[in-house]
Amino acid sequence: MKPALLLFLMILALATVAQLFLPWWVITPLCMGLAFFSAATPGPAFGTGFLGIGLGWLGLAGWLSLQNHHILAQRVAQLLPLGGSAGALLLVTAIVGGLVGGLAALAGSWARQAVRPRPIA
Repeated sequence: MKPALLLFLMILALATVAQLFLPWWVITPLCMGLAFFSAATPGPAFGTGFLGIGLGWLGLAGWLSLQNHHILAQRVAQLLPLGGSAGALLLVTAIVGGLVGGLAALAGSWARQAVRPRPIA
């Protein structure tokens, strides 16, 4: 299995389970640590963190929104300039979560490079 796919699956699974019991910000040290120990380069680390957390947040937010038939999401979307669209609010939620996860994974990758720089060929 490719390292980037493995990192993506680990971020998606561990972050989804962790957020069920811990606060939302637990994704930041989780993505940072996983990217640090996976030895992913900065580009794939950001992409896997973005997709892993973004899809996880989209799934959780969609599941929670389905629990109340999107009533709360529509009301929150009315407060924001989203035209009352629950789908747009879920998409914004996924993008914000993806950016947090991607930047945390990028920081973990850069931290690994700072500690263990690659030899120049």
